[in-house]
Amino acid sequence: MRILFCINTLGSGGKERRLTELLKEITKLPDINTQLVVLSEDIHYDDVLSLGIKVHRIIRRSKKDLSIFNKLYRLCRNYKPHIVHTWDSMSAVYLAPICKVLSIKMINGMVVDVPERRNIFNKYWMRAKLTFPLSDYIVGNSAAGLIAYSAPAKRKVLIANGFNFQRLEGLVPKEVVRKELGISEEYVIGMVASFSERKDYKTFYDASQLLLEKRSDLIFLAIGSNTDSCESRNMIEEKHIAKFRLLGKKTDVETMINAMDICVLSTYTEGISNSIMEYMALGKPVIATIGGGTNELITDNYTGLLINRSDPKALAEKIELLLNDPDLRSSMGKAAHERIKDQFSIRKMVDSYCLLYETAVTRNSDQNPI
Repeated sequence: MRILFCINTLGSGGKERRLTELLKEITKLPDINTQLVVLSEDIHYDDVLSLGIKVHRIIRRSKKDLSIFNKLYRLCRNYKPHIVHTWDSMSAVYLAPICKVLSIKMINGMVVDVPERRNIFNKYWMRAKLTFPLSDYIVGNSAAGLIAYSAPAKRKVLIANGFNFQRLEGLVPKEVVRKELGISEEYVIGMVASFSERKDYKTFYDASQLLLEKRSDLIFLAIGSNTDSCESRNMIEEKHIAKFRLLGKKTDVETMINAMDICVLSTYTEGISNSIMEYMALGKPVIATIGGGTNELITDNYTGLLINRSDPKALAEKIELLLNDPDLRSSMGKAAHERIKDQFSIRKMVDSYCLLYETAVTRNSDQNPI
């Protein structure tokens, strides 16, 4: 079976991590041949370059680079894939019509969030409306996302993220990390997410500063693209800035998380969050914004704590609750670890994708795949 994967960028995001982990596993299978297309120069997860698969860099020179259609068409004609699997909305826009013309099965993997605006002003919503009718299957990593995008019932497939526990081998000891970051405070609280419009760093920073008005034994980490930007720093009062480490994009995320005592994800909208999965896999107590796919990961008051959106006071209270109760931190972290291990393993994710691929080449797309 030949499968052509296509993604707009292999930056440091969640879907990029998921594709990388999937490729690592399915390249081990003798009956699957894969090639990968990346539509940009950005390859953060350069593991894919050592997997022995052909990687095509077909660079978009502008937002509306029509030459990409011709390049992808010629690639599909030459490679003759049984399946094209797109991993975001832009790659779906380019490849959906090509797959229809060449009678190639297309799996549309653009559902990775839960859109709030479901109208023509949301470009992702519009791309879904354009590409879903041309797709054989629509894969989402959360039930909430598939519902929000109104994916057709007979063609939608839920495949949750899978965590590869091998990523936790050889972590730098937390004591070493704290020393390198100049941390002497007793507790470290962190958030791993890009500083972007979908992530609510303002709530995280505001809650942190509420706590710093009362206690001095805390330090806060912000890890992700642009967390070290001026815009990010300007959300923090000068008197508190010494209690923050704004670290920007990091390659050793698991090591950073391992050095934390409490992990936070404050967002406006979320599918299945890789950050939350990493927190839970490392046995950390988690506080996250309620809604979207987060509810499919976290059972409130058992595997984590859920708060309403844009409520720094509530976030501060939940952090302090965990700070003051070491037994709760421990029990919640253990329960979180077990949930990822049992329900969100990399093996389960890979097996689900392999079943979908087999189904796609042997059945009609109007049949339920799984």
